[in-house]
Amino acid sequence: MKIAFQMDPILSVNINADSSFRLAEEAQKRGHTLFYYGPDQLAFQEGRITARGQDMTVQRVPEAPAILGESREVDLADFDVVWLRQDPPFDMHYITSTHLLDRLKATTLVVNDPFWVRNFPEKLLVLNFPGLTPPTTIARDLDTIRAFKARHGDIILKPLYGNGGAGVFRLDENDRNLSSLYELFTGFSREPLIVQKFLPAVAQGDKRVILVDGEPVGAINRVPKAGETRSNMHVGGRPEKVGLTARDREICATIGPLLREKGQVFVGIDVIGDYLTEINVTSPTGIQELERFDGINVAEKIWQVIEAKVG
Repeated sequence: MKIAFQMDPILSVNINADSSFRLAEEAQKRGHTLFYYGPDQLAFQEGRITARGQDMTVQRVPEAPAILGESREVDLADFDVVWLRQDPPFDMHYITSTHLLDRLKATTLVVNDPFWVRNFPEKLLVLNFPGLTPPTTIARDLDTIRAFKARHGDIILKPLYGNGGAGVFRLDENDRNLSSLYELFTGFSREPLIVQKFLPAVAQGDKRVILVDGEPVGAINRVPKAGETRSNMHVGGRPEKVGLTARDREICATIGPLLREKGQVFVGIDVIGDYLTEINVTSPTGIQELERFDGINVAEKIWQVIEAKVG
């Protein structure tokens, strides 16, 4: 198959951690050809969805993860599969790219399905499953956020469309910074904020469960470093081996059918203790860590699903 990757700069990825690199590597192993372009090079041109990028061969060389050909413009309708793999933030640039890629549906499989990526932001899709999530409020009104803190005491405050642990604050019962943080966030963004009840179980880790076509294939635990609330690996969280619990499987059985129905082939959910906190569909990570810990080739499972869909 002809595969195009819409992603962040390929030449700067960590070959031992980046999930997009691992997906490209597995595709290449399976005989598929690869094309790479950045989201800024995606365009609508008089009825065609085009991209300016380069043919790509990936390699496990830390300083040179890819060999790139000459820059050229392609019609993405000529490709079998396009991967939507650039990292958030989930801003209007990201949303526009989903609108453009959605126009390829008659000819090309876009993974994950861009229509539902656009309509299933990480921190909003969980609202469909209130029985699985901690107490949550999404608001821009300070009085509403204050009332939530008054009810629950110890809370997490974060941007609604952030990623990688950026801008995540824990405000315990004695904290006096809510108003200042509210002014900071609303001073540079028109977006609402999300607040959740703090879950002490995060000290034991924030579990990333990987689902392929709605089915759980494994998990890794991300443990925050000493003195840190956030467990994201971007901010120093330590990945470790962990198994799936009965509660994890219950969560996956509840959300999996919807993910499969909406074309979300590769999904990473976040579970703290017994609670689902996020459903990551934009650019989930974790497959290389899972492969190292448990020997599960998630990339192979993902390509088996895609190859079956393309037929």
